[in-house]
Amino acid sequence: MVIPQAPLPQTSSLPKPTDMSNGSRAASEPNEDLARAIEMLESASSVTVLCHVQPDADTIGSGLALGSVLERRGARVQVAFATPSSLPESMDELPGRHLLVDADKVAEVVDLVVTVDAGSRDRLGSLGDRLDSASGSLVIDHHRSNTHFGTVNVVFASAESTTAVIAHLLDQWGVEIDADLAHLLFAGLVTDTGSFRWVRPGSHLLAERLLATGIDGAHIARRLLDTHPFNWLPMLGAVLGSATLLPDAADGGGLVYAVIRSQDAVGLRSEEIESVIDIVRTTSEAEVAAVLKQQDFGSVWVVSLRSKTEVDVSAVACSLGGGGHRNAAGYTAAGALDDVVDALRGALSTS
Repeated sequence: MVIPQAPLPQTSSLPKPTDMSNGSRAASEPNEDLARAIEMLESASSVTVLCHVQPDADTIGSGLALGSVLERRGARVQVAFATPSSLPESMDELPGRHLLVDADKVAEVVDLVVTVDAGSRDRLGSLGDRLDSASGSLVIDHHRSNTHFGTVNVVFASAESTTAVIAHLLDQWGVEIDADLAHLLFAGLVTDTGSFRWVRPGSHLLAERLLATGIDGAHIARRLLDTHPFNWLPMLGAVLGSATLLPDAADGGGLVYAVIRSQDAVGLRSEEIESVIDIVRTTSEAEVAAVLKQQDFGSVWVVSLRSKTEVDVSAVACSLGGGGHRNAAGYTAAGALDDVVDALRGALSTS
């Protein structure tokens, strides 16, 4: 079954293909870049699609969806990410996984390199150099902080996920979205909206379009968001026990942070570690939540930030070398833990 490309009766309220797939068209929507992107995709015979490091379902879903379409059109396609060495287990049911290749197997030279859901070249890790040897590069993303590092950049900051941008691109390209593509696009949509807790006008319309192909949305969401190994529970207990509330931070809005040390994360998958921020952020006394994740028992910390309404954490993250969205962002810091926390507090006071 495929998604209808013509408007349905008013009772269905599905968005027209000529509208932004998430239902909200930004005034600055880059239509010219979108047309150029489609031209690049149509003319390329060899394509590498790069996802960001520590991949989530939005980058993988976007990469595999676009890769699958290109493969069907006869292009030679590889989809890859630099780290970790294997796909997160929660994504092992996604269609199109045969397109994934190990980082050290990624072609040195291709017609086109496409990056999906990566706000900057740094987010590609060791595979960032593939941009230099390709004939052209295409950046597809929804992060407002995107640095526009491609030959052509299709960045819709009004979209709730990069898979929503891919859905719009496929509509404009005239590609019918079948169940396999819908599965991939829904994976990014449901995770980046937190099971539709953080939605925008049109989010549910896109979900309805995708579910109309017959995919099992409940199963996809459960597999991606609500399935954890038993070892996640003791890790969660240890980490939440480290939680600290700083009520005066963020100009009185409050900051709550928790620390995941390397010994807490032994044997756990990256997605288990990333899930902690969504628990810490529920603290009612804090506008901003942070989780600081120690890397390899050293002095490097990957920091995830979330805010409720008032604080633009993308600006905070950018000031500290990272980026992201207004209410969800992150960065990497080096140094003693207390110094990293102090730097975060300082950035929050000037945001």
